[in-house]
Amino acid sequence: MTDKDLNFGNMPDAQKDMREGYGYGSVGVFVSGMVWVLSSFMVYYDSSQKGIWALIIGGMLIFPAAALIGKLIGIKASHHKDNPLGKLAMEGTIWMIMCVVLAYGLSIINPQWFFQGMLMIIGGRYLTFASIYGLRLYWIFGAVLAIAAYVLFRIQAGSFLSALAGGCIEIISGLVIYSLYRNDKQKTR
Repeated sequence: MTDKDLNFGNMPDAQKDMREGYGYGSVGVFVSGMVWVLSSFMVYYDSSQKGIWALIIGGMLIFPAAALIGKLIGIKASHHKDNPLGKLAMEGTIWMIMCVVLAYGLSIINPQWFFQGMLMIIGGRYLTFASIYGLRLYWIFGAVLAIAAYVLFRIQAGSFLSALAGGCIEIISGLVIYSLYRNDKQKTR
């Protein structure tokens, strides 16, 4: 797969600003994956309820943790204040938070549905990242999360497997996106 296969063609300045500012979103995806894995460990060693809360609370820390890690590895972790894609990212975040309430409601009926619902919600959120970062790869990533949610639901997978699957998908995707970012950065030097 080449860079041309993953990009939308001529990238507007707003997308370029977001890409450069956040390393194509790779660090946030990776940190999110780590939160999912932590949540799966909480499920395995304690309870689904503790895993749910680990994902909710850890989810609130994804952006600040990703910004800190990004800065430590040379990504500025910011965008121009007048960038309209920054507003789209915030609107998508608010929509996602609203959906967490829905997923939590599912957990009252069946705890594993929380994790499967969150996979679907986050998969949908990543579809907007295709516009924010100008990477079609996010369409694939979002679709993989959504398909995983459906398959896990159909096979009646438990909370541990559902959370672990989300973590593995996000960590691998974060590493793939980061390698694409690093490769592109080396080409522009």
